[in-house]
Amino acid sequence: MNKTIAAALAACLALGAVGARADTFPSRPISMVVPYAAGGSTDGLARIVAQAMGKDLGQTVVVENLGGGGTMIGNQRVIRAAPDGYTLTFGNMGSLAIAPSLYPKANFDPRRDMIGIGLVATVPMVLSASKASGISTLEDFVQRLRQQGDAVNFGNAGSGSTSHIAAVYFEHVTKTKATQIPYRGAGPAIADLMAGTVDAVIDQTVTMIPLHRAGRVSALAVASPARLPQLPDVPTFAEGGVPDFDLNVWNAIAVPAGTPAPAVRRLEQALAAALRDPDVQASLEKLAAQAPAPQDQGSAALQALLERDVPRFAALIEQAGVPVN
Repeated sequence: MNKTIAAALAACLALGAVGARADTFPSRPISMVVPYAAGGSTDGLARIVAQAMGKDLGQTVVVENLGGGGTMIGNQRVIRAAPDGYTLTFGNMGSLAIAPSLYPKANFDPRRDMIGIGLVATVPMVLSASKASGISTLEDFVQRLRQQGDAVNFGNAGSGSTSHIAAVYFEHVTKTKATQIPYRGAGPAIADLMAGTVDAVIDQTVTMIPLHRAGRVSALAVASPARLPQLPDVPTFAEGGVPDFDLNVWNAIAVPAGTPAPAVRRLEQALAAALRDPDVQASLEKLAAQAPAPQDQGSAALQALLERDVPRFAALIEQAGVPVN
């Protein structure tokens, strides 16, 4: 009898230990899905933040690049994952607010299919031209578009990406038209920009600042109210004669709908810790990326932003006549 009781007690203790481990989040590595190819702006920011969040969580946060499908491959990977906090998306305005309107057949709505963890950074857009194009100013570029139109190639990170919508928006406000060349992420698009295969790309400062400083591309204009300290020689779009172009990109982290509240809170805490990390702050400042103010951080603030921007971009896409799939 004593042996039976001892065995039962041991089994109960073992089950309790398993339960305790299950209740401890996170107890294993976390996958951070970036719906773009490696080497682009979103990927760069994700790697900065993933390392800092992993330090706070005590687990490795592994960046997983799943580009293609206009960000829907990565989005579907996340919303179909187990809602346990171990699969995140590091997305941006393109994958989270623009994609739902561009791909209505996918039936994707982040307001329904995801829970926001929080904003990471807002980043100005920079229009850059290839050295081979011979374009050195924003005025030159607009003139080239008006003279040659579809002969000018505008590279972008893929249909529905922020660089794609930014290029379409630029055409809309300047009443010009170029040939849009979609890639599977900003990295491949920028590689072809440096090679001279495409004439121009609009992308975030995260990628464009290092390339302009290195003389690999010519930055023509930045979408900010004033010149950036990181790019003092680059005029704003207003200075270059296109005051109506004003587009900055927000980047954010979200998890599948149904993720338990304790896991959401723990991830919120880890993101907040990452944004307080001096190394992260220095990296963001170097790239002209602006971390959200304390009142704009966290799940509720991101959910409110999605409620605002999903319909806002739906209206812009309809107004600009962007084809949908």
